[in-house]
Amino acid sequence: MLFGKKSGITNRNRERYDRVRKLMWIKCEACDKLVYYKDYKDNLYICPRCGRAFIMTPKQRFNLLFDNTAWEKLDLPTVADDPLNFVDRVPYAERLAEARNDTGYNDAITTADGVIGGIKTTVCVLNGDFMMGSMGRAAGDGIIASMEHAIDTHQPFIMVTSSGGARMQENILSLMQMARTTVAVNKLHENKIPYIVLLTDPTFGGVTASFAMLGDIHIAERGARIGFAGRRVIEQNIREKLPSNFQTAEYLYDHGMVDMVVARDELHDKLVRILSVLTKKHRKPKDIIVTTPEYDATKKIRGMGENDAYDKVLLARHENRPHFLDYINGIVDDWTYLAGDRCFAEDAAMGSGIGFWRGIPAVIIGQEQGRTIETRQKHRFGMVNPDGYRKAIRMMKLAEKFNLPIISLFDTAGAFAGREGEERGQSQAVASSIAAGLSVKTPYVAVNVGQGGSGGAIAIGTGDKVLMFENAIYSVIAPESCASILWRDNNYKATAAAAMKLTARDMATQGVIDKIIPEPSGGAHTDWQTTMELLATAVAEQIVGLQRVPVNKLVAARAQKFLEMTRIIQPVSKQ
Repeated sequence: MLFGKKSGITNRNRERYDRVRKLMWIKCEACDKLVYYKDYKDNLYICPRCGRAFIMTPKQRFNLLFDNTAWEKLDLPTVADDPLNFVDRVPYAERLAEARNDTGYNDAITTADGVIGGIKTTVCVLNGDFMMGSMGRAAGDGIIASMEHAIDTHQPFIMVTSSGGARMQENILSLMQMARTTVAVNKLHENKIPYIVLLTDPTFGGVTASFAMLGDIHIAERGARIGFAGRRVIEQNIREKLPSNFQTAEYLYDHGMVDMVVARDELHDKLVRILSVLTKKHRKPKDIIVTTPEYDATKKIRGMGENDAYDKVLLARHENRPHFLDYINGIVDDWTYLAGDRCFAEDAAMGSGIGFWRGIPAVIIGQEQGRTIETRQKHRFGMVNPDGYRKAIRMMKLAEKFNLPIISLFDTAGAFAGREGEERGQSQAVASSIAAGLSVKTPYVAVNVGQGGSGGAIAIGTGDKVLMFENAIYSVIAPESCASILWRDNNYKATAAAAMKLTARDMATQGVIDKIIPEPSGGAHTDWQTTMELLATAVAEQIVGLQRVPVNKLVAARAQKFLEMTRIIQPVSKQ
């Protein structure tokens, strides 16, 4: 304890008594260890013993997030105190006075303007030290005014939350702030203002059930507890013990509610990367420098040589062929992976995020197959669950809001066929992804980089321009399955492949794709550098051309393209 008061970690007067406490030891409430206060402060108010990240004051948050700790505080509206004349053990008016005296702030909301990565930005902080960051009329008005300011100045808006929920002493007046702040969020979206939510410890109740879960991008600070109802309330209600990681930042990531979990000392740099893409900051193309992984080039590929069509099938599946994340690492600059469908889960089979493709800010999606046993299991061999397709739809909407082009790199044997997928609506998710891709109001380039398998592929394959690698394949079903069903013998798989006309040349002849991207001699797996240079250039050229077309004409032409597809097909001559 510190002179009869709680430790600096939980003391409500941290800023006021900073000069005194910097020379003292404090006791961490989380691990019960003594910590030298200067070490605690230098560690961004994270206990250096146990790693628990404690509440930061608005001033500390601004200093952390803005460039060079330079910022200007905004004047926010004030409201009359204690509208209900509420009294519990202590009158509400006294609680307010005590909170103001302890924290030095008028209420739970403080907002400032500054620069993040050279980009003018508004940051609004919901202060967990002020009556547990509870949301009353003053907080609601402050959030609304802050968002309206961001709209007026047309600059990104970052909401930092730390709250126990609605303020009980204002009852229904507090509850209505959930609706009022949501109106303001809708205005942010309508005006295409980047809205990033930083969820810190703790964030619960009416805050999570309104403005805090409506961002374009959700960042959870590592160590944060986030949820609707409190853990104890839930356990009492359902009469069972919850998992130890329940309602942690990592738990929410796994369940698709947040895009990323970020350590406190990495927040500024992460925000710089995100804002640079969303605000379309100029960026020179990244140099492509990749090395082809070693593989046994002398090893004969089993099944090769039966016919050209099945040879393409085997090349498209080659274990050394680049996959989605390989292309991202090789081509994309300032890549930020965005996770979750906001409903149920993060599906690692569907990669998604934002970054610069040859200097072009873009939203990029695609199936990742994995390469090792562990990663293949994690990514489910690129076979996507409904959560992954719903994540892709979310990325399409993000791209549309900021007029960022969509780049899709599809590579899958098909959507995942399993009980969980059926329970969560696999068919509906694939159908909705197709519909979203056909109607999204932004340039859209889709590339078949390997296997284009069935509805799992076309779900993210309805671009304005559809490209295909020379040795990729596109089919309604795998040739092995086709042979087993129609020939009733898997040994006819090469015959089936030839009959299905599934190669890039076949797709071009049938008008299904717009361009074939050549591969190095021997296939993409033999020379990653050349493969990525060819892909990067082909996609960039298509985007530049599409960006010259008005959006409405773009969507109409895309729809017409797919309507006309397959109407006039000349019969293939018998070989």
